[in-house]
Amino acid sequence: MISKLIDKIVNTGAPIVVGLDPKLDFVPEAIKKRCFEEKGENLEGVAEAFWQFNKEIIDNVYDVVPAVKPQIAMYEEIGIPGLIAFKKTVDYCKEKGLIVIGDIKRGDIGSTAQSYAVGHLGGVKVGDKVFKGFDEDFVTVNPYLGSDGVKPFIDICNKEDKGIFVLAKTSNPSSGEFQDKLVDGKPLYEVVGAKIREWGEESMDGDYSNVGAVVGATYPEMGKVLRELMPKTYILVPGYGAQGGKGKDLVNFFNKDGLGAIVNSSRGIIAAWKSDNYKQFNDGKVGEAARAAVLDMKADIAGALAE
Repeated sequence: MISKLIDKIVNTGAPIVVGLDPKLDFVPEAIKKRCFEEKGENLEGVAEAFWQFNKEIIDNVYDVVPAVKPQIAMYEEIGIPGLIAFKKTVDYCKEKGLIVIGDIKRGDIGSTAQSYAVGHLGGVKVGDKVFKGFDEDFVTVNPYLGSDGVKPFIDICNKEDKGIFVLAKTSNPSSGEFQDKLVDGKPLYEVVGAKIREWGEESMDGDYSNVGAVVGATYPEMGKVLRELMPKTYILVPGYGAQGGKGKDLVNFFNKDGLGAIVNSSRGIIAAWKSDNYKQFNDGKVGEAARAAVLDMKADIAGALAE
């Protein structure tokens, strides 16, 4: 699966993933009004608004980015209607040729981890047929429980040609409370990085592994260390834009071949229509604003890598 993602990154020239993390505040009044009139001012109406909001963004960016990353929490917040909107979003993105990274951050063991892996990456056999659950291409995984929580995902990746991104050094300010603590003289994120490299050897797909890592753009020096530690690991980089990361912070996340990393932006793209930087779209032109923000991000990253 990582080879498919790399092909799309090369073809678009954009190592960018759009985070489809809808919040009701991000949705223009016109979309909310239409959806509430159709479904009611209730959770079903909110779910429809999320779906219509996502669709407008997807329709305007699918040809300029390789991937999207819906964060399942935003959908779970509104219960079953939200999960239906999540599934509709995943399916529509795949119809448009996008790679889908499900941001689910699951971390459990044994049969529970296996069920998470099957539900999001695999399929369930019922009679003579196999039915897919959410059917993303990649998911994010929390490694805190060790190999017991990660190996079930790798098994499904190898069976289904899918991939995972394992949390190594996250972008949030308090990540250092645990991730920077020394273990045998090394920070924990390096210990995790070495383990991700080891796990990755079980699922190679060309020059890179289907087992990737999550490393925040807000910690570029740590990203440099992890890049050297995991040369065949693709890095998913959150923290660009709204969390403070800029193109110049990203250089060390990439390998010398210009590959090795894909950078996420969520609010900076999907809520661009509300930003002063895109005032021409402030009347609710969600999709057009998202496309403009993607192209600006693409130029920012390209400029940084060219220096």
